[in-house]
Amino acid sequence: MPLGSTKLISCDSHFNEPGDLFTKRVPAKFKDTAPYMKSFPEGDAWMFDGLPEPRNFGWNACAGLPADKMTAWSKFSEMRAGGYDPAARVKEQDLDGVTGEVMYPTPSIQAALATHPDDEYHLAMVRAYNDFVSEYVAYDPSRFCGLVFLPNRGGVKAAVAELERVIGRPGMRGAMAACYANGTTVMTEEDDYVWAAVTEHKIPYNVHVALGLMAPRPHKAKLPGYGRFFDAPNRLIEFVFNGVFDRFPTLDVAFAEVDFGWVPYVKEQIDNNYQRLEKVSHFGLKRMPSEYIDDHFYFGYMTDSFGLSNLNFMNPERVMWSTDYPHISADYPYSWRTIQASMAGVPAPTKAAILHGTAERLYGFPTAAAEAKKPLDIAAE
Repeated sequence: MPLGSTKLISCDSHFNEPGDLFTKRVPAKFKDTAPYMKSFPEGDAWMFDGLPEPRNFGWNACAGLPADKMTAWSKFSEMRAGGYDPAARVKEQDLDGVTGEVMYPTPSIQAALATHPDDEYHLAMVRAYNDFVSEYVAYDPSRFCGLVFLPNRGGVKAAVAELERVIGRPGMRGAMAACYANGTTVMTEEDDYVWAAVTEHKIPYNVHVALGLMAPRPHKAKLPGYGRFFDAPNRLIEFVFNGVFDRFPTLDVAFAEVDFGWVPYVKEQIDNNYQRLEKVSHFGLKRMPSEYIDDHFYFGYMTDSFGLSNLNFMNPERVMWSTDYPHISADYPYSWRTIQASMAGVPAPTKAAILHGTAERLYGFPTAAAEAKKPLDIAAE
């Protein structure tokens, strides 16, 4: 679909990282153990230090292909170039009518880096990855938003140091993590050091699907992705009842690829239990739990017709559309078709916020700043 005057920002899109990403960027001492791509008869796959099985990526690169071509294995040379070449990606965006994307890693790479047991190795690989991301998005910061991958080994100060090293680069306008900077999936007081740094830079903290420490596995699941929101409700409770937003009232937390139709139900249940238990548990919150959820959390979705029909039960300005391109869940190059079918009846201002406005504001896309500074065209009015 031609872009015309439309805007469409994906809050969750992905790279197909090149096979030499790490070997060309890490210190010499790690080149022999850095992740690399290896060819097999059925296709190419990533090889990770300490993990014997190759990690194939066919479903991470098959958007828009005929069904019989959507296979778990593929050759890197046969994939679309936009996964690793930003110039090619802009053309792919244009074909789908997309004007901007927030970029995430391939999940297997994220998991492999997060679970490696050696601190020095982990930090070296994370730095190499962030250098790749910042090089990519700098091609056109108006079309790409990069997220600083926060390390989870070496302590919270190492995570903040990496944030400070990268966040000022063109297009780098958010932070993401596989687990908390303390190295676990349980929040502790020391994580306040990270929340302070994130709020100081006025950027969102992003979680792709879930926090977790699980080594990457080959594509074998019968129905991957059906329960991708399972972890998110627990994180809402963790942030709220740890008092994070009372200490950091401007902190924003964005969940990618968790949908949002479940949010009204969770809000109701949390508030109900809170009201029953507050008098005996003395949680110490300054507001109702649902109010924190409406004000501080953002939810990215690809397809959620139920959620779109129930927007009045939550804050609609916390919902953001995403394509998940180039993964199997994407509707590329027909994203607008799905949008128009699923958003019939959604008021125009709400639709605009979901499709681009909220992402523009949250991730600081330059187009948002340009629109704010543009003088009013009286003649046009």
